[in-house]
Amino acid sequence: MRFVDEYRDKDSAARFADLLQRITTRPWTIMEICGGQTHTIVKYGIESLLPPAITLVHGPGCPVCVTPLEMIDKAIAIASQPDVILTSFGDMLRVPGSQKDLLTVKAEMGNVRMVYSPLDALKIAQENPKKRVVFFGVGFETTAPANAMAVWQARRMGVKNFSLLCSHVLVPPAMEAILSSPSNHVQGFLAAGHVCAIMGYEEYIPLASRYAIPIVVTGFEPLDLLQGIAMTVKQLEEGRHEVENQYTRAVRQEGNVRARRLLQEVFTVSDRAWRGIGIIPSSGFELREEYAAFDAARVFEVGTIAAQESPLCIAGQILQGWKKPYDCSAFGHQCTPEHPLGAPMVSSEGSCAAYYHYRRRQGTPAATP
Repeated sequence: MRFVDEYRDKDSAARFADLLQRITTRPWTIMEICGGQTHTIVKYGIESLLPPAITLVHGPGCPVCVTPLEMIDKAIAIASQPDVILTSFGDMLRVPGSQKDLLTVKAEMGNVRMVYSPLDALKIAQENPKKRVVFFGVGFETTAPANAMAVWQARRMGVKNFSLLCSHVLVPPAMEAILSSPSNHVQGFLAAGHVCAIMGYEEYIPLASRYAIPIVVTGFEPLDLLQGIAMTVKQLEEGRHEVENQYTRAVRQEGNVRARRLLQEVFTVSDRAWRGIGIIPSSGFELREEYAAFDAARVFEVGTIAAQESPLCIAGQILQGWKKPYDCSAFGHQCTPEHPLGAPMVSSEGSCAAYYHYRRRQGTPAATP
């Protein structure tokens, strides 16, 4: 555990906390983008180590949480067909659609399978040539290369019974949507380190300049986050707005060049609907025309399915940093991990799930690093 424990050292955390106390002179609001970062913040009580003037708000960086309700319904409609094997990662199976989730379809004798990789789904398609095998691909830029590789391999090998239900979203357009909103109150960003490990952080440089806001690429351990917050506050206090990289052990400015080339070959950028937020221009991936035969939404003709969110769920406001989970009247009552109203209560990266498991009510302390 050496290479994990060194990023959870109590003495180092105390030093960062002391540094933040010394350099913070004004109120600042900082948003962490990634749901994995949110869980670390809540689980380890990072906010309790910060000066009262620093407010952390949670962003839309949970891929399961921002997957539109109608996309879940499309997956359910496909999975309910008798000749289909629908595959996905485990966290998607419990996300509620309009009437049920994919686990319910499985219980109703639908062929729904959890896999650990889209290449597992491709193998299932090869082993079941009389079935139509669909991989429900959800995520940010982090998981997109593996999904692109599965489609690329299927085309190369002539596996015609495999397709991808694509629900990929992109981080920089979501950040711009938040920053351009008249109600925006975010003054600094902690960018998602794993996204930047794939894409680099060149796209963030114009954002930082255009909106005069510091952006710090940050990792996921307690010390990563404390250092990223300290770097952000230092910029804010000095009146700077640059892109800095805290997560140097994993991220380069140019990202993973080979992965980016694969994404450009298989996907094209398109407008994308975000659950609870709405359509954000140029914020998602869809398959290029030359890969249309592997596009499950076209293969199964489910493009017209629409859905309505629960009126009790305020996931959109939480995902944009306007409210915290405990501001929702349904939190912990009508909405629990066993009976969720929205995806943020289901996903392993959802902020509602983090608050439910680690801090049921405002002000309850969690574990320290």
